[in-house]
Amino acid sequence: MQRNLEKLADASYDILIVGGGIYGACMAWEAASRGLSVALIEKSDFGSSTSANSLKIIHGGLRYLQHADFKRMRESIRERKNLLRIAPHLIHPLKILVPTYGHGLKGREAMSVALWLNDLISCDRNWSILNTSHHIPAGNVLSKSECLKRLPGIDSEGLTGGAFFTDAQVYNSERLTLAFLRSANDIGAQVANYVKLTHFLRDGNRVIGATVLDEVSGQTLDIRAKLVVNTTGPWIHELHDLLSGESTRGEVVLAKAVNLIIPKFIEHYAVGLSSSNQTSDQDAVLDKGSRFLFAAPWRQTSMVGTWYFPFRQSPDALNVSDAELQTCIDDINAAYPAVELSLNDIEYVHYGLLPSTGVSPKTGEVQPAKHYQVIDHRKHGVSGLLTVSGVKYTTARDVAEKVTNQVADILQCSLAPSKTHQTPICGGNIQDFDGFLQTASYHLTEDLPLSDLRSLIYNYGVEYKAILKGVDRHTDQLFSQGVLVSQVRYAVRKEMAIHLKDVVLRRTDIGSAGKPKDSDIDLCAHTMTEELGWNSERRQSELQQVQDFYTERLPHSSENVATIAGRK
Repeated sequence: MQRNLEKLADASYDILIVGGGIYGACMAWEAASRGLSVALIEKSDFGSSTSANSLKIIHGGLRYLQHADFKRMRESIRERKNLLRIAPHLIHPLKILVPTYGHGLKGREAMSVALWLNDLISCDRNWSILNTSHHIPAGNVLSKSECLKRLPGIDSEGLTGGAFFTDAQVYNSERLTLAFLRSANDIGAQVANYVKLTHFLRDGNRVIGATVLDEVSGQTLDIRAKLVVNTTGPWIHELHDLLSGESTRGEVVLAKAVNLIIPKFIEHYAVGLSSSNQTSDQDAVLDKGSRFLFAAPWRQTSMVGTWYFPFRQSPDALNVSDAELQTCIDDINAAYPAVELSLNDIEYVHYGLLPSTGVSPKTGEVQPAKHYQVIDHRKHGVSGLLTVSGVKYTTARDVAEKVTNQVADILQCSLAPSKTHQTPICGGNIQDFDGFLQTASYHLTEDLPLSDLRSLIYNYGVEYKAILKGVDRHTDQLFSQGVLVSQVRYAVRKEMAIHLKDVVLRRTDIGSAGKPKDSDIDLCAHTMTEELGWNSERRQSELQQVQDFYTERLPHSSENVATIAGRK
């Protein structure tokens, strides 16, 4: 996957996708696989914004039962199955325990019925998944004693048992986004990061492409397309403003989604916990009531979320304040007092922006949107532009399929049937995952422990051999360092890594759960310097950007400062 700005400018495409998050990536893969010529641009790095903020849980939609929303539930079940099938290296089953209290809607009896209905509605959940290790078993209820044994720190007052079921988890959401893009690029889609749309090309009331700025070279170029698809997430309104010449900033309320990385306090399965903590934030929310939190084991940490706060500024000004982080900590402590957290325990904060339906006048809480939207701007008097506003990471592929069908109608062309639900994406052609791991174990040596090998396979799938092949055993003193060096080279040569942050945060997994060791950051910088010919000034600038990303965003650094903590 190489940046080719000349080809972007020289060709004319069926569709130009603006935005390289999970929705843009799935759209590129879907459209290209069905015969459309596709270009995709991203103003920063691929998957570097909201798509990197997933709680990492691929939901099957059990929570939709409470609203009898069977349509969304079936969509989630189907897409969970598809992801388990097409990306078995990145998506894995995850067991979840939800304690039950009393005998009402949150009680053991009600949850028993819910699990039975869930298993019935998802009766086809394992069909066509050849990897039996990735099958989703039936749920069951636990007794009070069993629940306390598995989760000894929970409140036992009123506890009646627990609901035990299975969903799925993505090991590395950034690499999943990248895998979709690489798959699209492999079959002809032209993609480029660090390319910013500056204005739309128009022929009267029709959009015919875009003028873009290459942030790497400073070059300006035109990309022409029959249709532009806006998948820029929280920036969709800014692109609308660019088109209309009017500013809507301040009128749009987005939902700021926050997930915390804290020291591991659960293992083997995720837990769903309710907090009855009453707190207030700077927007004068007096009573948040009970908040349902997920806590999931991830890497060597626990990831907890999700909190939503109203956000009215430009997405480029996104930050998380210490006061908001304190609200999160208070909620966790209320839900699971045994953990006894403080701000100093935060190891990392994931955050991003989602569409919302506004702020509740009753509670003051922002309401995240429940449904995706596709806007055909012909109803606004402008043709040649579609806007896609997504709400769930899990169902991005399904939305891309539906949008591509709409694109075919607009372009009045016939497309091949969709096969992305069953076609393995880059690295995912693994029919027996357990067998694949067993065969891969032949590569184990004293220098390459099982944990490092599994990390490679979970990140790269069948491509892991390319990483091992790139290790120079003669020049690398430690094999683990050689693996990292090979990953960096691979990221630059095959995955369009431009900046050091691209490698530390998204191409490898060394920096997405907290600040890595300085020696690892230095090694990455040294390797990119060799690969890209950086001078000492550029190398130092790249190192400083990574350090700033972590050190300037610690809790307590200042009120209202964006926080991605890096305590190790």
